[in-house]
Amino acid sequence: MIKPIAIQGIKGSFHHEVVQKYFNLDAEVVECMSFDSAVDSLLQGHSDTIVMALENSIAGSIIPNYALIDNYNLNIIGEYYLDIQHNLMALKEQVISEISEVHSHPMALLQCKVFFKDYPHIKLVEAKDTADVAKQIAEQNLKGIAAIASKGAARLYNLEVLAESIQTIKHNETRFVVVKSENAEIDETRVNKVSLKFELDHKRGSLATILNVMSDCKLNLTKIQSLPKIETPWKYAFFVDATFEDYKDFDKAHSIMKIMAENFKVLGQYKNARL
Repeated sequence: MIKPIAIQGIKGSFHHEVVQKYFNLDAEVVECMSFDSAVDSLLQGHSDTIVMALENSIAGSIIPNYALIDNYNLNIIGEYYLDIQHNLMALKEQVISEISEVHSHPMALLQCKVFFKDYPHIKLVEAKDTADVAKQIAEQNLKGIAAIASKGAARLYNLEVLAESIQTIKHNETRFVVVKSENAEIDETRVNKVSLKFELDHKRGSLATILNVMSDCKLNLTKIQSLPKIETPWKYAFFVDATFEDYKDFDKAHSIMKIMAENFKVLGQYKNARL
């Protein structure tokens, strides 16, 4: 039996759009209002996969999600880059001059802030999910309230798009990862990217040494992210993404780095969506 896929948000959200594009249009989802709830759904067996946003080309990394993947020993099996287009929407026959409040996720509000400088009468209100606001407007017939969400949400909840692509930076992508709770079988011929986590001694050159190993083994570093170690202030864990052409190169680097680094962990092996 195929279990549904957990997402942060509801149908019509950008996470739902990724599910439809990565899996298929009819894929069933478990709607969760937080990433923590999505992980709970996975751990409790209500789903066996999560689609989770990990970084945005404008706002950067979503740090708490790195911690969730690490703390619960989750395994990244794939990734998807989605072009994020924010649209202003409201009930049919509404116009922008009639809108007094716009509700959306804080990230969406931040990315569209410049657009609203031309509409000082509009109050911006934070909400948990873009699509959930659209749904509430439709179900409660909320006049004077608008949402920032995807065109898919507008279609799903029968709302009018008042303005398209209102984000400040028009090329706006979010990287989503596909996550499971256990290690999947690895087909080495279909893997060309890895996500790693490790900790290092707090001494000069320790990080440079690890990065040199990756370079010597022909791994291409595509992302490095530090995360504070709560139990030891001012010390950090490192999360790294790297690509390679030959799995044997990663295998060699893996063996060396495991010896050199502390708490070394492979968070995922998967196909690079950019190649």
